[in-house]
Amino acid sequence: MAFQLSPGARNGTLQSLETTIGANPILTIATGATPTECASANTGNIVATMVLPTDWLSAPAGGVIQLSGSWQDLSADASGTAGYFRIHQNDGTVCHMQGTISASGAGGDMQLDNTNIAIGQQITITTFTITAGGA
Repeated sequence: MAFQLSPGARNGTLQSLETTIGANPILTIATGATPTECASANTGNIVATMVLPTDWLSAPAGGVIQLSGSWQDLSADASGTAGYFRIHQNDGTVCHMQGTISASGAGGDMQLDNTNIAIGQQITITTFTITAGGA
């Protein structure tokens, strides 16, 4: 049997992500396959780096939390096809979260307006949602 959490426990778990990672985390977008775990080295090439807003996640509701504010890179660092993302604390030293990337509507953990990135291109994150277990 799968365990279940109360709505308050699910929302508290999700809120702890923003508290743990901190304000203004750094989001990197890279080509290639997602590394085995956050502690593993990057794979592929970094095509974009952006500083997320101070309050980068919405208030959790119903066991779901989403991006808050504008997540954009006004000028991509390199060209390539986006494959995965990583979210680091604001000094860039610790990767706390990673996942897949797809175009909008294609089901990746994070979705972009365009996954085929050209150097200097503006990149906009269109969807980023985390659902707590048992929700």
